[in-house]
Amino acid sequence: YQPAPLSEKTPPDTFVVEISVLYKVPVTYSIVSGDEKGYFNIDSSTGIIRTRKNLKLEDFPVTFSVKATDSSNADVFNEVSVTVEVIDENDFPPVFPSSLLEEGLKENLLPTQIVQLQAQDNDTGRNGLLTYGILSGDRLKFRIDEATGILYSTTSFDYEEEPTEYQVVIYAEDDGIPEKKRGYCTVVIKIID
Repeated sequence: YQPAPLSEKTPPDTFVVEISVLYKVPVTYSIVSGDEKGYFNIDSSTGIIRTRKNLKLEDFPVTFSVKATDSSNADVFNEVSVTVEVIDENDFPPVFPSSLLEEGLKENLLPTQIVQLQAQDNDTGRNGLLTYGILSGDRLKFRIDEATGILYSTTSFDYEEEPTEYQVVIYAEDDGIPEKKRGYCTVVIKIID
């Protein structure tokens, strides 16, 4: 048996799966091995397995054995394995070490790397997979590598003819389920004479 994966936020007493056998007389169901941490219980007469307590993501997947025994003869039984997986919920948004950065950029430079931004996300798997983008700022003069978080200029700047300061708001977005979460950082770029 491989029931649908459970959320790490599944409450106790949630239905997991129903074990059933084709047999003429009543049987007794029991979990015999593999559930050492006691996450599940089984109704001995119906074969319905439910969660017993809150699930810890790091303990899963769990594979345990269920035994169906003839009610009148303990020597007649069969066993089946049940594998339960748990899905990591998107608990945390990405976080930048600082919400405000100042960077200097010399005038008359060819397009160049300005700064590498690095956000952290305490989720695992795709919930912790980050992409970067520019939320606001001059997209004609700046671009960001969505995979690496490196902010680049796309043109050269003239200290005398143009603004000497630019603000670019960067976001880091995770690939979370059920919804994506974002963190933000403002980069102030000062053009140096």
